[in-house]
Amino acid sequence: MRPPLLRLRFSVIRELMASQASGGQVLMFAAVAALFAANSALSDQYFHLLHVQIGPLSLLHWINDGLMAVFFLLVGCEIKREFLDGEMASWPRRILPGVAAAAGMAAPALVYLAINRVAPGNIQGWAIPTATDIAFALGVMALLGDRVPASLKLLLTAIAVIDDLGAIIVIAAVYTEGVDLTALAAAGGLTALLALLNWRRVQAVWPYLLVGAALWVAVHASGIHATLAGVITALALPIRITPGTPEDRDSPLLRVEHALAPVVAFAIVPIFGFANAGVDLRGRSLAAELDPLVLGIAAGLLIGKQLGIFGAIMALVKLKLVDMPAHASARQLWGLSLLCGIGFTMSLFIAALAFGAGSEREAAAKLGIIAGSLASALFGLAVLGKRQPA
Repeated sequence: MRPPLLRLRFSVIRELMASQASGGQVLMFAAVAALFAANSALSDQYFHLLHVQIGPLSLLHWINDGLMAVFFLLVGCEIKREFLDGEMASWPRRILPGVAAAAGMAAPALVYLAINRVAPGNIQGWAIPTATDIAFALGVMALLGDRVPASLKLLLTAIAVIDDLGAIIVIAAVYTEGVDLTALAAAGGLTALLALLNWRRVQAVWPYLLVGAALWVAVHASGIHATLAGVITALALPIRITPGTPEDRDSPLLRVEHALAPVVAFAIVPIFGFANAGVDLRGRSLAAELDPLVLGIAAGLLIGKQLGIFGAIMALVKLKLVDMPAHASARQLWGLSLLCGIGFTMSLFIAALAFGAGSEREAAAKLGIIAGSLASALFGLAVLGKRQPA
């Protein structure tokens, strides 16, 4: 019989995966609704609504900079929990998802750059196909029920978590322009305050969230993308009070993660998807569809992801550095690699940073993201949906 804390940990993982899987299916409907709105008589109203000014920012910016900071707060909590108290709490457990995620980011970027070598203006979009949408991918995988072993669902989650960490690093390092040093210094002071709260083992959640909100303002003013404030706040949240005691279940990080998971899955991510997935396809020419930007993103997601992830996993298994995931076949690992090509949420987010929200290139990037993600989902379903021989 598992000890109480171990049972709690597995319960947390199952609950979060269930929320993400169901939320991914809601996200699918939001994406379809956005495409319908952008290509119907509602098109003008849809695009006008997104650019309505609310205080200093448009509605679209509030969604992308404000609501997505909450999304990144949850992502940060998931990353910290997995690395300190979850499926990646030791180096042996990190090898397989870590190497697979790294290869799954490098290969799509190389595919994109190879296709766009003739279009230097598109180079800054290289990171767009490197992302995996954990909610969307788990939502598609959930459609298959027990045809997919639990070990693959955990592996997909682990790969996507490390993928998110990589995307956060890329956003901070690559997509930051013109830093305001005064605001950055204020952000540094607030980060130090969060670290002090953690060091003092403050167990109330509200001080972290209050300082985190002030940090969002400072980071936004500094020129660095404001959503990173959510990650910094998450990393400051204590994950346990006293190791090995029942109070662990009431740690600030777990409380925030439990509270945010359904809100993010069923509200914030679908709202983001509806606001960003809309692209007007009417009157587009074949030449526009074959643009290197569109092809590079679609090929990066569909081809690059599966080559990188499947190739890395099979290489590690063949070299006997890791074992095959329990009850999983090579075909199922191929299907998982295909589903990792669903890059919807984070890819849309990076596209807006790379080319500017509302630009022509961002619209082309959206088309590539939708095409690549849809193809990855359909091929992944086809591969995983085939019954394994008894």
